[in-house]
Amino acid sequence: MKENNSTYTFDFAPIGLEIKKAREARKITREKLVETLDISTRHLQAIEIEGRYPSFGLLVRLITMFDIPIDQYIFPDQEGLKSVERKRLDLLLDKLDENDLSIIEATATGLFQARKKTED
Repeated sequence: MKENNSTYTFDFAPIGLEIKKAREARKITREKLVETLDISTRHLQAIEIEGRYPSFGLLVRLITMFDIPIDQYIFPDQEGLKSVERKRLDLLLDKLDENDLSIIEATATGLFQARKKTED
């Protein structure tokens, strides 16, 4: 954000691209998403590619639907923030039960040990 005579400007393009990336990762077509959201294809395209501002309600629906943490885009100067991928993983982990978390923990431990062996 840039401050200009008490007016703030915000570049929405990175969030729009993150929405597009998340949509494509879930293999949801633009046509299917606009049908679900009841918006025009052109409007979604403008959000994803051109950085057009959606309404607040639409933004909340999109970031909730795709588990997109947006604080790093809103507060880019804050250090120590987790990456988008790590935040998305945190959101997904919150939806798992204890048995699922045990499996994830074992998998992460195995990945860590395998990486450690290749580094040695």
